[in-house]
Amino acid sequence: MARLGREVRPVSYPRGEIRASDFRVVEVEVRPLRRGEVLVRNTWTSVDAALRLRLRERAPAGYFPAFPLDEPMDGIMTVGEVVESRADGFTSGDTVWHASGWRDYAVVEAERPALGGVGTLTKLDVRSAPPQAHLGPLGASGLTAYAGLFHVAGLREGDVVWVSAAAGAVGSLVVQLAKLGGHRVIGSAGSDDKVRHLVADLGVDAAFNHHDGPLPDLLREAAPDGIDVYFDNVGGDHLEAALGALRRAGRVVICGMVSEYGAQTPPPGPGNLMLAVTKGLTIRGFRGSDHTFLLPEMRRRMGSWLREGRLRHRETVVEGLAQAPAALAALLRGDNTGKTLVRIEDVPHRGNADH
Repeated sequence: MARLGREVRPVSYPRGEIRASDFRVVEVEVRPLRRGEVLVRNTWTSVDAALRLRLRERAPAGYFPAFPLDEPMDGIMTVGEVVESRADGFTSGDTVWHASGWRDYAVVEAERPALGGVGTLTKLDVRSAPPQAHLGPLGASGLTAYAGLFHVAGLREGDVVWVSAAAGAVGSLVVQLAKLGGHRVIGSAGSDDKVRHLVADLGVDAAFNHHDGPLPDLLREAAPDGIDVYFDNVGGDHLEAALGALRRAGRVVICGMVSEYGAQTPPPGPGNLMLAVTKGLTIRGFRGSDHTFLLPEMRRRMGSWLREGRLRHRETVVEGLAQAPAALAALLRGDNTGKTLVRIEDVPHRGNADH
């Protein structure tokens, strides 16, 4: 009896907000394994704002390629359990991560690099953290936060740090890592509930809802003496406000620009970029996948902080594979807090060889 699995496939590139009609769930026959491959039943799959960049006819130059229409969406981080293995080092029952998400079964080549190496098939230790944590603080989100703050930003003693989208998957980790480093930290978010979460749960020194007024004024109130580091997840007017607030020799670290992801026309860029010259600022973009060499160090340190209760993480969990597009739409609207995940329901082995 052949095994049947489901896949979420894009059928049209969204114009503006993502809609359910832009996707369909198809049932396919899972092919037999070849040597060097494993069959994984996916249990958790990631939902990331940057997926919106790949739901275009052409993804940004230098980024991961656009998702082809009516094809499975390769390149989405996922955790699952090995069902069958023909690859050395993997056995049935192993918990692994890989990059063939938004489906319930995946055939994965064990040694094939994915997502710049971050998504290469990897066995996980789930004794001290649940499997889905490896999609958040112990996975790509954690790597982006850790590498961006400790290796890209060039933190110095006494730095004041502002983090935008600070209640999201990456931002919520960045603010806590900066606090662990002894820095004054300002976080901004898009709702009063998220602001309360930043202050009460994550321990930021000041936080504001960016809808509450002009950004320069809100930032000035939170950091009257200016900032030294801006960790940018938003771009646009947030980047412009940061340039105005940064002190001399300040640094901007850009890991995302969610304000541009679904825009029909690109939002205007900062009108005060000359401040980068007059203040001697450093503006540097980066991707977590450029820092895979830090994965062992990051997982060791982040795992320790999680076990000690010094690092907290919240999850927005959506139930059911078919709801993955809706989860992405909600994330892009700002409805999530922390890491957005889809829990994939257990699908029984069904189908027949004549399918």
